[in-house]
Amino acid sequence: MLQTMGGNPRNFQKLNLYSLPSPCFVIDKKALISNLEVLQRLKVETNVKILIALKAFSNLALAPLISKYLDGCCSSGLYETRLAAKYFQGEVSTFSPAFKSSEFEEIAGISNHIIFNSLNQFNNFHSVAKKFNKEVGIRVNPLYSEITNPKYNSANIYSRLGIHINDLNKIDLDKIDGIHFHTLCEQNFQPLQNTWDQIKSTIIPISKKLKWINLGGGHHITREDYELSKLKSFLKKISNETNCQIYIEPGEAVVLDSGILIGEIVDSFKPTNNLSPYIAITDISAISHIPDVIEAPYRPALLNEPEDGYEVVLGGPSCLAGDIIGKYKFKNLPLIGDRIALLDQAHYTMVKTSFFNGVKLPSIALWDSETDDIDVIKQFSFKDFENKL
Repeated sequence: MLQTMGGNPRNFQKLNLYSLPSPCFVIDKKALISNLEVLQRLKVETNVKILIALKAFSNLALAPLISKYLDGCCSSGLYETRLAAKYFQGEVSTFSPAFKSSEFEEIAGISNHIIFNSLNQFNNFHSVAKKFNKEVGIRVNPLYSEITNPKYNSANIYSRLGIHINDLNKIDLDKIDGIHFHTLCEQNFQPLQNTWDQIKSTIIPISKKLKWINLGGGHHITREDYELSKLKSFLKKISNETNCQIYIEPGEAVVLDSGILIGEIVDSFKPTNNLSPYIAITDISAISHIPDVIEAPYRPALLNEPEDGYEVVLGGPSCLAGDIIGKYKFKNLPLIGDRIALLDQAHYTMVKTSFFNGVKLPSIALWDSETDDIDVIKQFSFKDFENKL
């Protein structure tokens, strides 16, 4: 059975699911602000700088709000860097596995930090970055991670991301301003401490030549059980040990449990084969709307799912046989027109949607759970599908 991820409904039990179009992503601004306040307190107490990872969440309507709390954005290439500079405030830190020469000057012109992935990239583009007076860094692979899924482990020996920590001696440290490493994915504090323990004997001696150290993302800081006090002590300690500005780049933690995906039951039936489960077809597509359900894979939590009830397989509207969201329990068998909501669907959803099979993309709405105000900020049409092709 796939692991169920997410599951804190926060205030979404109060939302009238029938008051919105379907399918529809809904972001609760109150829940988002709650997360941002946690991150802001962390900044104040530790002097860490926090950048939102646009690869996880980059809703433009919320850019001004996010910018009030955080220090800027980390981007992964030209388009995200443009987006950061145009809509968000603060610093822009750009890392790419490989910068293209045709794009690099524009990236350098609008980034504050540029982080290189390899010795080749560093040698090819360092002088261009410095021509624009930009700070440069190198991504390091610590060769240590506690991530068990190889698809999300960027620090194994076969990773294409970062130079091996043992190769740091091949870099002229007088030419770089900082180092970056990333070894976490939806994890609590201890794996970060363990990673640092593996590499500090290499990093601390060279830190006197550095301005900053970027600890990457994957920190589940806003989760209820996150060991926040330990993180605060750790950040203060390494800041003192290295005399460097410390950065972190959370994506998921910024919007954790602040969004849902509303859908509607389009058909439901029980195959005549007694071995088959009850099936409900929804207008939510796993492959088109929430591809991490298939890629990770995982089972998203369902709002108000009972502990006991009828077992129902929820499937999407595309022709892909594997367009399955998961198996869920229902108090009553779902009927055509019933609404459902999947929890924790802000991060890695809107940024990953596709028009596969011509499936319509979910609308996007902002909701204030204090006032019940709803603003549908985006609805997609055939023209969007047509223009993409």
